[in-house]
Amino acid sequence: MEAQEQFGPVVDVLKALAEATRLRLVWALAQREHSVGELAELVGANVAAVSQHLARLRDAGLVASRRDGTRIFYRAATPHLAALLEQVVVVGGHVTGELDLPLPSAPAFAAALPAEGRGRAARPRAAQARTAGA
Repeated sequence: MEAQEQFGPVVDVLKALAEATRLRLVWALAQREHSVGELAELVGANVAAVSQHLARLRDAGLVASRRDGTRIFYRAATPHLAALLEQVVVVGGHVTGELDLPLPSAPAFAAALPAEGRGRAARPRAAQARTAGA
């Protein structure tokens, strides 16, 4: 399978999440269903802008909607979205140096590390540079 075919859908999901307002919308929708008006209030944007963001998220397969009279309600399209967002927060914290977490305890990870590196993740160079200059 060609790399583009293999990673294309993943790239589409990440692109859809790579905007602050859309990420905030998905975060709220991973918790519970909301109307467009509620979401607009939550993110501090007008309803038209939120509707455009929701259309992009729907096209990426991340959110689903239902109509109740004149109101449209949105929800996460999969329960796995909450877990993805939690991992994004963890990775983001690790990259910024705000979190220094141990590596997963899976044997394959431990076996792949040199003995002195087991148990703690090496901090990325960008995070090391930020903390060294502080």
